[in-house]
Amino acid sequence: MRTMGNMKKSITADSDFAAWAAARSQKTNRSLAGARLAIPEPQEHAEIKFQAQQWGMTVEDATMTDGHSEEFLCDGTQSIDSIADMRTASGLEAMEYAEQHMPVLRDTMDDLTTRVDFSGIRIAVCLILEPKTAILLRKLKAAGAIVGVYCGPDSTDPRVAEQLRREGITVESSRAWTAEQAHEAALRLLDKIQPNIIIDDGASFARLASFERPELTANLIGVAEETTSGVRAFQQMQEAGALTYPVVAVNDSVLKTGFDNAHGTGETCVTTMQRILGEHAFDGKNVTVIGYGPVGQGFARRIRALGAEVTICDIDPVASLKAVFDGFAAQDIDEALPCADMVVSATGVRHTVTLEHMRAMHEGAALAVIGGIANEIALDEVSDFTPQVNRDTAQLIVPDGPTLTLIADGDGVNYTVGGGNPIEIMDLSFAVQASAVAYLLEHRGTLDHTLIRLDAATDQRIAASALKARGYRASHAVEDNGYDWRLTRFAENDRENADR
Repeated sequence: MRTMGNMKKSITADSDFAAWAAARSQKTNRSLAGARLAIPEPQEHAEIKFQAQQWGMTVEDATMTDGHSEEFLCDGTQSIDSIADMRTASGLEAMEYAEQHMPVLRDTMDDLTTRVDFSGIRIAVCLILEPKTAILLRKLKAAGAIVGVYCGPDSTDPRVAEQLRREGITVESSRAWTAEQAHEAALRLLDKIQPNIIIDDGASFARLASFERPELTANLIGVAEETTSGVRAFQQMQEAGALTYPVVAVNDSVLKTGFDNAHGTGETCVTTMQRILGEHAFDGKNVTVIGYGPVGQGFARRIRALGAEVTICDIDPVASLKAVFDGFAAQDIDEALPCADMVVSATGVRHTVTLEHMRAMHEGAALAVIGGIANEIALDEVSDFTPQVNRDTAQLIVPDGPTLTLIADGDGVNYTVGGGNPIEIMDLSFAVQASAVAYLLEHRGTLDHTLIRLDAATDQRIAASALKARGYRASHAVEDNGYDWRLTRFAENDRENADR
């Protein structure tokens, strides 16, 4: 495997966007999407400019910066070696660095606490435990809530867990747990916190309470759900008449799905795979992406910019047609797999990649999950495979099939062996989470036991805050444009002609 140890120069000195993006993303966990890249004479670096724009960056001349916020400016002339590596920072340092770059959550909580009382509210959180999550927990605690967090062994940052314990937040988290110990710890947190509100990932914690601590659900004001797979589970519970509390579908917010999924997961899964396989691992490779939702779209667009030949497999004809109109080939999975150097599942659906699919792949092909749920790749059908925690790659010997390179043991690449979604992206998602908690508190006792979507005004307030932090703003409409539903184009033309 190639490494980025020899990456010392700037993006313009090396003319190598792939290596620069991988190194900067891994060292800082900052988002490239939504940032500005300043390089001298952009017209002389057309390839860099194109790749950066495909990744969601605006590009400007370093000698003519326009006064926008320096907070979101990437200096393309800066040596990568001069940037601090936050992976080696202490828990406190990593958390303070994240908080420095999360202005939207700060502004949102400042606004919410002027009209919502969080005092004494007991909140159980089941999320990936890393520096950005810690800032959400800190903000809720500072607002007066009693907060506890659970995280399984595959997505726990121990330095963050220890720092949160020192700050008085209840933490149930360990990389050393067995599956049975993880289950016991989850129940232990429920028993300790006795939650009024659950912030959930994959509907894991709320369903655990429903199944094994049903007496606790009587005290639930509601649940805020983070993920696509979790919303799907709650939808099925609702249809089965088994949902006994309101659930705010945080995932369905445009500020979550359109940014966290498409830009956050899409970007960091690419750069984490670059760390593992090499900066130029995608260049010239045939990559099959299964699922063309926001995660698949964000991933596919970025690896294409790095030189990959991308094929999309999606069971929805509309999604497949969208892929074609976005410039990708769309094929049936049985046609695409034998030719693929890499297969990436982006569905959040169990057994997306079956044993028969693995048998169809060629020797040495790479196999990964981005986003992800348990057994999205059917590893439970590979009897000789033993998953481990936080392992970059493993040789997967497929029964009666090839030996594949399995990345992150088939778990979500970016949060198990990478730093998780970028700071600025989670700033948006956690602003939505905080808004969902406030919504449940404001409407406690009046909500039906159904899935709830936050209104567009919430997304617009958060987006306006994010624009302001970057030195931008939305436009404005004319206050009175004379609109009248009775005025058709024909009537308006007739009136104009009569006035002549």
